[in-house]
Amino acid sequence: MPRRPRIHLDHIPLHIVQRGHNREPCFFAEEDYTAYLHWLGEALRKEACALHAYVLMTNHVHLLLTPERSEAVPRLIIALGRRYVQYINKTYRRTGTLWDSRYKSSLIDADNYLLSCQRYIELNPVRAGMVTDPADYRWSSYRSNALGQSNPLLTPHPVHQSLDSLDSQRQSAYRALFRPHLDTAAIDDIRLALNQSQPLGNSRFLAHIEAMTGIRRETRPRGRPRKEATDPQMANDSDQGKLGI
Repeated sequence: MPRRPRIHLDHIPLHIVQRGHNREPCFFAEEDYTAYLHWLGEALRKEACALHAYVLMTNHVHLLLTPERSEAVPRLIIALGRRYVQYINKTYRRTGTLWDSRYKSSLIDADNYLLSCQRYIELNPVRAGMVTDPADYRWSSYRSNALGQSNPLLTPHPVHQSLDSLDSQRQSAYRALFRPHLDTAAIDDIRLALNQSQPLGNSRFLAHIEAMTGIRRETRPRGRPRKEATDPQMANDSDQGKLGI
């Protein structure tokens, strides 16, 4: 079955996941995370993309960003990946690829799903059992979004800013979103949209995307749900160990 084409649109948030090749680790030391974030910042500036949330996990990364121009997204991923792979191969005296050749992405309905998507991204280390509090994980955007830690990589989305006009109150309101667990249905919706390269949003948002692209976009329920746990792809997508999703 052919893969669905990825769709990127100007000024619409996009949730991106890039995984290590064969789901192998892509970060090996603290310096690797720092190097990746450095080149991510360079790519964001060059391609005029606003980053709202991120997490760097052991074998994959999540980015939530809004591009000024849709064609900037693949350029950003390619440039970032190339610089980081060169660094890793030189540092660890290795050769070959590091990333899967195809990243996953999903357009996000900002009004209804942006904050859920940010929570999903920043809670990855908690779901993976690496920390009990997202503030304890260094390699994500949570400390900036929730605690006000300076992070030049980030540009808050207007939906995030609308939580409150005062920084301290906005951060408090954002932290309050993390007190209840992100419900299973929301997690499943986000994962399904990513796996199927589909937008995540309500019917009005999907209709808007269809009108802009001329392509019908809707997530399709997976068949035979009781067998999902034994499917290799879905088994790898579960939150186990330090890998997360």
